[in-house]
Amino acid sequence: MIAPLFVFLLLSFIGPIGALLSKSVVDTDLAPILPRVCAAIGRWDGHDVPDEATFAALIEDIRAASAAGTLARAATRLNYDVSGYRTLLFGTARHLPVTLETSARDTLRGIDEKWGEGETWGAIARASGPTTSIFLLAALDLRREPTGAIVSAPKDEVIFVRLLERTFTIAAGVTLLCLVLGYPLAYALAQAPARFANILLVFVLLPFWTSLLVRTSAWIVMLQREGVVNSALAQLGLIDAPLPLMFNRFAVFVAMTHVLLPFVVLPLYAVMKTIPAVHTRAALSLGATPAVAFWRVYAPQTLPGVGAGVLMVFIQALGYYITPALVGGPDDQMLSYFVSFYASKTINWGMAAALSLVLLVATMALYYLYDRLVGIDRMRMG
Repeated sequence: MIAPLFVFLLLSFIGPIGALLSKSVVDTDLAPILPRVCAAIGRWDGHDVPDEATFAALIEDIRAASAAGTLARAATRLNYDVSGYRTLLFGTARHLPVTLETSARDTLRGIDEKWGEGETWGAIARASGPTTSIFLLAALDLRREPTGAIVSAPKDEVIFVRLLERTFTIAAGVTLLCLVLGYPLAYALAQAPARFANILLVFVLLPFWTSLLVRTSAWIVMLQREGVVNSALAQLGLIDAPLPLMFNRFAVFVAMTHVLLPFVVLPLYAVMKTIPAVHTRAALSLGATPAVAFWRVYAPQTLPGVGAGVLMVFIQALGYYITPALVGGPDDQMLSYFVSFYASKTINWGMAAALSLVLLVATMALYYLYDRLVGIDRMRMG
C-alpha cells in the first residue's frame, strides 16, 4: 500500500535532490571535451609540469574543441577552479600555429607563460573526472595542490566556513526568540477558555494564510527609514532621526521570527492541552509554590513540544533565503543565498551542490548530537 507513495517521493523528492547533490562529487564535464589531455595528465605526479606528450595532447584537444564549438564549456569548467582560465584557453586557441615549429611545450609557453605553471595543469588534473573533490573542498575553504596536498585558504579568504557559522548563528537566534515568545503564548492558549483560545489560535495561524513574500514585504514597509515604526516613534517624540531598522541583523531576526513563530506555538499548544491540570494542583497541595510547581511538574511535561518546535524552527531557519535577502544587509545573507547564486547566476551546479551537501551534513550532525544529548525518543516516551 505504501509503494505508490514511495515511488512518488522517489521521483519528486529523493531523486531530484540526490541528482543535485551528486554534482558535488561527480565531474564529467571536461573529459568529453578534452579527452586526450584528461587521459594523459593521469601520468603527471603534480611536480613541475607534465611531459611533452601531455602538452601535445592539449594542443590536439584545443584544436578539436574549437572546431566543434565546445571549447567554451571546457573554459567555463576550468574557470571555476582557476580564475582567468577562460581567457587563457581562448587566447591559446587563437594563437596556436597551424603547424608546430617547436616542441608542444615551447609552443604553449610561448603563447602564455601560465602553461609553464603547475597550478594551470593542476586545474586540468582536478577536472579530469569522473569524480572530483574541488567543490566540497572549496565549500570548506580548502583546496588541493597539484601534488595532492590539501591546504586551507588564507584567513582573509575564508568565506564559506564563516558563512556556515553565520547561518547557524542566525538560525539559533531565531529559534531562541521563537521559543521565548511562543512558550508563554502557547501556555495562554492552553489555559484560556475554549472560545477565547479558538480566537487566539486564528491569529496564530493567520501568517499561514499570507505568502512569505508578502509578509516580508510588509516588514519592509514597517521598518524602513520612513516606515510605520520610525514615523510612529518620531510623532511620539521618542526619536529625532530615523532608526536603522532595515538591512541589518535586527530586521532579519524580526521578520524570520514572525514567520516561524507558529511552528513553536502549535506543537507546544498540542502538548500543553494534554497535560492534566490535576498534576499542578497536586504539587500545590503538597506545599510547592506556583513557580516550583510550574518548573518541576508542568514544564518537564512540555519538553516533547519544546523539542518538536525547536527542531522545526531551526531546520527551516537554516534554509531561509527570501527573508534575509530582502531585509538583511550584505553581512546577513545565509548559506542558501549562495546556493541560489551559484545555481542561477553563475550556473556552477557543482558549487551549489557542495554547499547544499555541507549544510545537509551539518544539520544531520546537529540533529544527531541533539538526539544524543536531549533524547528525542526519550522525550516522546516521557
